[in-house]
This record gives sequence, C-alpha cells and structure tokens, in this order.
Amino acid sequence: MNKPSTGSPRRHTTDMKESMALTVEDPACIQVVGLGQACVDYLGRVPFFPEEDQKVELTELRTKCGGPASSALVALAAFGVRTSFLGAVSDDPFGREIRRNLLSKRVDLRGLKVTPGFTSQFAFIAVSRRDGRRTIFWHRGSVPHLLAEDVDMSSFPGCKILHMDGLMVEACAEAARQAHGRGITVVMDAGTMREGSRELVSLVDILIASRNFADPLVGPNAPVEKALEALKGLGPAQVIITMGREGSVGLGPDGPIFQPAFPVDAVDTTGAGDVYHGGYIYGMLQGWDMARCMRFGAAAAAVKCRDFGAQTDSLTLDAVLDLLGG
Repeated sequence: MNKPSTGSPRRHTTDMKESMALTVEDPACIQVVGLGQACVDYLGRVPFFPEEDQKVELTELRTKCGGPASSALVALAAFGVRTSFLGAVSDDPFGREIRRNLLSKRVDLRGLKVTPGFTSQFAFIAVSRRDGRRTIFWHRGSVPHLLAEDVDMSSFPGCKILHMDGLMVEACAEAARQAHGRGITVVMDAGTMREGSRELVSLVDILIASRNFADPLVGPNAPVEKALEALKGLGPAQVIITMGREGSVGLGPDGPIFQPAFPVDAVDTTGAGDVYHGGYIYGMLQGWDMARCMRFGAAAAAVKCRDFGAQTDSLTLDAVLDLLGG
C-alpha cells in the first residue's frame, strides 16, 4: 500500500452528513453497479504528435472527468438508467472533482471509498486535431484500492448488472462472486491483461475487450477470430472485441457477429470504448439480443466521438436513436 505524501492515513469517510451527500438514489432503484476507475482528464489538442525530445504547442486545453467504469455509468445515466459507482478516491482536488462530477451526472456514490491524505487518479490526453485519435498518459494515484471487504452487493437489492473494469482485481473478484450469488449478470471492460485478469475473466458473463487484451494468449498478430475463441475459452458466455474505427466483433451462442463503426467526423475518441460498454449494457436491460446490443453500443460510441472528453452532455438517448434512424 502506498503511503500518503503528508501526515498519516485516516479512515475513509464515515461522517453521516458527507455520506448522505454521496447518495442520490433509492438503492432499490439502482439497476447497474459499476466498480473501477474514475479520474480527472486534462485533454490537450495537438496539430500533430511530436517525436521524442521534441515539443508541440497545444491548440486547446480542457479539463473533464473520465475512467472506464465511471464513464460507462455516466452514459447509462444519460440514457435514464439508475446507476451506482464503487471506487476509491482521496480528498485532494482531483478526488473532489470526481465526486462532484459523478453526482452532477446523477450517479449514486454510496459505495465510494474516500480515504484522506492521498492522491486520486488523473490523466493527460493528447488528442489529434486531424482525426480525434488520442494518446493517454495516466497515473493511478496513491489512494488505496478497494479491497474485498469494501464490497457489499447486498446494498443494491434491485441491481441487475455489475460492470467492472478489472483494475482492482481483488475487489472485482469479490463483487463478481457476490453478484452471481444474487443472480446479477457480470460484465467486464477488459483493456489490459494484468496479473489476475485470467482468473477474473472466469467469473464474467459478458466480456467486452480491447483488441490487445488477448495478445498474451494468442500473440499480437493473431486473427480476431482466434482471439475471440481464446477469450471465450476462459469462461464468458459472450465475448466482444472492440477495434475502434474498424468496428467490433462478437462471439456468442449463435456464432460470430460483426458490427461496423458508424462513420462520424470524430472530434475526440477518448472514452469511446467506455461509452460502447454503457450502450451495450443499456441494450441488455432492454432484453435485446447480442447483435442489437452491439449496434446500439457502436452508435453511442459514435455520438460520443463528436464531442470532447469521455463524458459529454451531447450524449443523449435521443442522439443515439437519431443516429440509428429512430
């Protein structure tokens, strides 16, 4: 465990007044619980990406909030779904902004662990002016991660889906086990294969992974079909691999499904995958089949790419439905 920069660590938030401030929903109404990362993003637009030991002037600089699990929840909240976030922040300026932002987006925070005296996660993201592609430099902060004993899924009696991004492996595994015991479907956003990731995937019902997540299993140049089979062999009933502007490919009970990306003039691709997850989960809540969930997720990601940052006010249910043609 990392030590705080000043003073000694104190217990996480227990003050009743502050705890109530983190609660925006009746727990029985919460349908999706997300466990994972939330951070503050500094986004700078660049005319080109410089080579090492060179410099380039930023043409635009904005501050937004992001993080895989939290951005998926923000997207779901924008679609009218009640959500709650389980994560860890400190009482530093980044942590305060993360909390303020999520509450403003109507994401419940009763399960947020606030540990004073540390630093919260943040990132700097260079966004290409030419095509909206982004390069991310991030720091997880020094705040202690959630542990298994911090997780209590019984706090959410109406929860239907647990969505996790896999960074805090111990807490994710415990949440997944509790979720299965309560009949809750487990979805995982898999970005990078880490220690413990394979075991975690075995607890997942639906795995939505980046293209390189399967590289340690099949090699970096293996066909996507081979990657899908390898990931499905770890246990999930459904596996989807997202490939940016090349679309997404899924493998479920009825075989492979290809979903092309929706063509848009991309301003910023930051958070597109996170929003895809939110869109896919929205489809699950509607009872849609895998292909329709993938199509809605792709449309949601395309709408997000029209704006700056992972969490945008322009992402609405109406905007996604308009792109889909009503």
